[in-house]
Amino acid sequence: MGDDGRARAALARVAATGWGDAEPPVEPGGTTTPRHAAVLMLFGALDRTPSDRPAVAADVPRDLDVLLLARATTLRAHPGEVAFPGGRIDPGDADAVAAALREAREETGLDPTGVEVLGTLPAVPLAFSNHLVRPVLGWWREPSPIRVVDERESAAVFRVPVADLLDPANRGVTVIRRGGQEWRGPGFTVDAEGSEHPADGGHLVWGFTAMLLDALFDRLGWTEDWDRTRELPLDRRH
Repeated sequence: MGDDGRARAALARVAATGWGDAEPPVEPGGTTTPRHAAVLMLFGALDRTPSDRPAVAADVPRDLDVLLLARATTLRAHPGEVAFPGGRIDPGDADAVAAALREAREETGLDPTGVEVLGTLPAVPLAFSNHLVRPVLGWWREPSPIRVVDERESAAVFRVPVADLLDPANRGVTVIRRGGQEWRGPGFTVDAEGSEHPADGGHLVWGFTAMLLDALFDRLGWTEDWDRTRELPLDRRH
């Protein structure tokens, strides 16, 4: 089995077995009935530009990527944040998988027929907006062109080498301090094409998306030792 095959097999095993002890440490949902949503965590060799560094994990080849987008800064909810393609599950969607694929097509222009769905992970509560989000793990069997479809929704669509996300130099924590309380979460710096801030390292992946990535990498056994005391400033959140 080739390197890409090992990565796909590892993701498929997690899709079949769930988060285990690596479940994202997200706050419980609100008191009202949550709205259901789904995101597509899509992996594969999305282009011909591999990472400059090898990952420690043998299952992670240099050409393994994950698909992300930057939300438009004009949106009311989570403006400018980096996210997975996805959104609410509509009444016309058969299930979370159908919703994730529909949203990915609408947001990035990808062809869903080229996506192999490996499975879904247990839903994770997103307390801030009172959503219950079902992650859909996918493998891009036949990559298709991606782009910003609607500038009112997205500022950029891009792929990121997984080896770069795993690089300890690109990892840290984000800290929110409000009302005498402190909330800490994982963060990743991303030097991606289409970044609005290339001079200071590109995009900052934080919040819910970073928690899903962090938990998934832990579950896969891909995480490399990184400095959990290093704070990443949130004024670089686009």
